[in-house]
Amino acid sequence: MIMACAITRWRMAGLPLCVGLLLAGCTSHAAQQPAPRSQPAQPEMKPAPATPIAEKKDELGEQSWDPQWDVVVEQALSPEMLSPRVAREVRSYCPRFAALSDGDKRAFWAYTFQALAGAEAGLKPTTDVRHTEPEVAVEDTVTKRMVRSEGLLQLTYMDATRYGCDFDWEQDKTLTEKDPAKTILQPRNNLLCGVKILENQIVTQRKPLLSPSSYWVTLRPGTPSYLVFAKQMKNVPTVCREGMPPVETAKRRHPGSSVPAEALAFHAPGSPAAN
Repeated sequence: MIMACAITRWRMAGLPLCVGLLLAGCTSHAAQQPAPRSQPAQPEMKPAPATPIAEKKDELGEQSWDPQWDVVVEQALSPEMLSPRVAREVRSYCPRFAALSDGDKRAFWAYTFQALAGAEAGLKPTTDVRHTEPEVAVEDTVTKRMVRSEGLLQLTYMDATRYGCDFDWEQDKTLTEKDPAKTILQPRNNLLCGVKILENQIVTQRKPLLSPSSYWVTLRPGTPSYLVFAKQMKNVPTVCREGMPPVETAKRRHPGSSVPAEALAFHAPGSPAAN
């Protein structure tokens, strides 16, 4: 009985020590647990206004610009395309670019690509044109056929090699000419490729949005095709020129053009002014 009591006292005396060790172990384990990772901040996105051709198509109940395409463009933009340095390259249409929030800058670019798609393809994803002009009637190095411009931004399979675009000729060559399943005609693929091409022009080559050597003729000032693009830039986000005098605003809308804005009529894809 005496021995049992002694053992009991020993166990009771050791209990605080055990509890202390247990708690210390738990505390140590908790300290070793990594802190929960905070979710990265989502980039600010804003919808772009509708271009004149998109407004017209909406009125007629025709296929128009899909707002989801704004998201495709805005998510693909690199930090360089939002940097203050780019302001100089886009001042023709967005003189306040450097002062805008990243969300407004993304909306400007989304609108610009909508305008470009309107001028190049009438906003129709399956538009394709085979040019006959000697300067552009060349062989596509990928398809080994005469080059054909396709999709919203009128791109070619050669662009997959030149700019790393997600076009798969081996898959597409078994499909019909305007099959929307073609990788080059899928709006997402076409727009992502266009972002890469324009970023190469503006960031890598340090050339302005409007350049005589632009990939797209519609971005070459002084050409009939450029006037088609200029008309589609009529509804550029208002924050781009907020506070500017009306006369200056009009000049920015159609830089380098003596043609009144109301005279800049839209030409359908395939017409001389649109190609």
